[in-house]
Amino acid sequence: MKKTNWLIYGTIIILIIVGWFTYQRVTDDTYEGMSIIPEQEKDIPLFEGLRPTEHEYVMEGNHWNDIYNYYLMELPRYGWEVEYKQNSSDKNSDVKGFMSQWRKEGIEWELSIYGSYFKMNNQTEVIFDKTPIYNSTTWIDDVPKSICIQQNSSNESCAEINDKAQIEGIVSFINDAIDWEEEVLPREKTSVIDFGEIEIMVMYESDKEIYFQSEKGIKLMKPDPDFFKLTNLK
Repeated sequence: MKKTNWLIYGTIIILIIVGWFTYQRVTDDTYEGMSIIPEQEKDIPLFEGLRPTEHEYVMEGNHWNDIYNYYLMELPRYGWEVEYKQNSSDKNSDVKGFMSQWRKEGIEWELSIYGSYFKMNNQTEVIFDKTPIYNSTTWIDDVPKSICIQQNSSNESCAEINDKAQIEGIVSFINDAIDWEEEVLPREKTSVIDFGEIEIMVMYESDKEIYFQSEKGIKLMKPDPDFFKLTNLK
């Protein structure tokens, strides 16, 4: 009799453990593709009826406008300030939706919410995204009349540029590049742009991100083809 009781208890314990691990695995899979989970945040309410499905939250029916207005009303109550908002309600479109971006004092990331209604499957989908907030420090306040670009940092000869629009474009790219305090990965090519008051080293390679380095620090920029056209860097 005692052996039977122990067998029953042992079976129950095993079932509880298996059930717990199964629950954990299902929960992990449910939220696997999400950068932020509203249910785990005290200051991000979840619109009633939305259910998580790996990458997004879904809800049967057309509710995108209700969800959009809900967050415009609720998030400010939790200290969030809207940075950007946009919605599309074209009656002739099969896809309708919105997007909004939010910031909160003391938080070093930005909350983005995207919502869409898909007529084909009569379903509203909402994505919550968490992205870092990047700063762009202005390195060049006054646009010089001319600049000098060395194609190779080891070569002292340079190509002078005097075209105002061309110089303004280059300055804009550098000023708009984000401040970078993380690891600087090696690049195959290095050039130097001399603006007179400041020299900026340009490290680049094929379609990889571009690094700008000067006495003011380091910046990072996507390999925009227009930048290469303006600078004639190859």
